[in-house]
Amino acid sequence: MIRSMTAFAAGERATPWGVLSAELRAVNHRFLELGLRLPDELRVAESALREQVAARVSRGKLDLVLRLRAAPAGGEGLQVDAALVARLGALAEHLQQAFPQLQVSFTDLLQFPGVLQSSGVDGEGLQREALALLETVLDDFTAAREREGGKLATVIAERADAIARIAAEVRALVPLIRAGQRQKLEARLADLAQPADPGRLEQELVLWLQKLDVDEELDRLDSHLVELRRILKDGKAPVGRRLDFLLQEFNREANTLGSKSVDARTSNAAVELKVLIDQIREQIQNIE
Repeated sequence: MIRSMTAFAAGERATPWGVLSAELRAVNHRFLELGLRLPDELRVAESALREQVAARVSRGKLDLVLRLRAAPAGGEGLQVDAALVARLGALAEHLQQAFPQLQVSFTDLLQFPGVLQSSGVDGEGLQREALALLETVLDDFTAAREREGGKLATVIAERADAIARIAAEVRALVPLIRAGQRQKLEARLADLAQPADPGRLEQELVLWLQKLDVDEELDRLDSHLVELRRILKDGKAPVGRRLDFLLQEFNREANTLGSKSVDARTSNAAVELKVLIDQIREQIQNIE
């Protein structure tokens, strides 16, 4: 299934140490970039969390936020890091000499990360709960990406059909354009004072028409369309980079078609092709 790179998912999980919540959001990015915000109790789980996300997501700029709302407990369930409080107090006293207006209260110190801790938290148990919650959130996250990816695939397929129609129209025009160019050349030569050698004339005409031949470009364009539809149908993510490279080939054929054009109709067709190709490229930028 084609997947979009933008998505959001969230979830909660009740644990013996409180309610654990997770939010995962993503936007477009060339590579996988994961930002984490974790409670102090889950700092040690950062590597495992990153590995779990990387196993399911290959591209995108992701932000993962985990929060722990501690379960109600009496004062005996809490501990204060006395050494950290002492260091913070000494720092406050030092800064107060330079900033006399600085006021630090006891409650301010308690709010500093790591000062107030729950004595009953099982680090390994909480990590297992966090990984289980993240797996559930990743399921919802992937489903959201696939829903959005399905919409992108539909838009791309519509543009591909339009490209195929234009290519077919150009292919039908080519014999008419060649005949018209031949007639124009013959009419100009007929106006010459000295008649041209028929053999040499035919040879020059063939060479000139070969320079204007776009059959190869149209054949390659058809081939690229077949590959594009195959990728959309196959839907094995990630395909974003492969599609981006394929669109470069589409653009190359459209440019060559425009440069070889000697007729307003094929020139307009080349412009329309480039517009459609750019529209597909915009959609592909959001595909994993």
